Amino acid sequence: MPKRLFDLFFAGVGLCILSPLLLVLALAIRVESPGPVFFRQERVGQFGRTFRIHKFRTMVVNAERRGLQITVGADQRVTRVGGFLRKYKLDELPQLLDVLKGDMSLVGPRPEVPRYVACYPEGVREAVLSVRPGITDRASIEFKDENIILGRAVDAERAYIEEVLPIKLRFYSEYVRDRSLWGDIKIILATLTALIR
Repeated sequence: MPKRLFDLFFAGVGLCILSPLLLVLALAIRVESPGPVFFRQERVGQFGRTFRIHKFRTMVVNAERRGLQITVGADQRVTRVGGFLRKYKLDELPQLLDVLKGDMSLVGPRPEVPRYVACYPEGVREAVLSVRPGITDRASIEFKDENIILGRAVDAERAYIEEVLPIKLRFYSEYVRDRSLWGDIKIILATLTALIR
């Protein structure tokens, strides 16, 4: 309960404070390329329930039909505004709405698409999906340049599944095992520090 109240309070305050910025970013997206402001995608949440995540659209419309469900290197599908949003993780801000809805938490394992959740080992899957997914976590900080890493791979999707995902799952499992409100605060501060740097 304290974690949920923490999430509701700070997500609500965050949306109020950031609303002018969110409006400017939404306008920039619409001006640069036709299509919706938000990118909605099915993700797997707590207890395996699926939900549609909110993100600012950073790619051209129908980008998933033109490539992988992960972003690799200098992905040609990413718009100029989208590149800026991704660099500073501003595309994730609309997920504050998902926190208010109860689909997500401020801190927790990042929600994956069903395709990659199917690759989780069974025991790990049960543990990771026992908590609400989050906007940020230690794996997000460690892999903030994930698209660059995958851009160097011969087979990006295979590299993600066989090399990156197992490390992420280790971070997710550690979070589930050791989670606390103070731990969440430290991860939020670490995320902000990483973005500023």
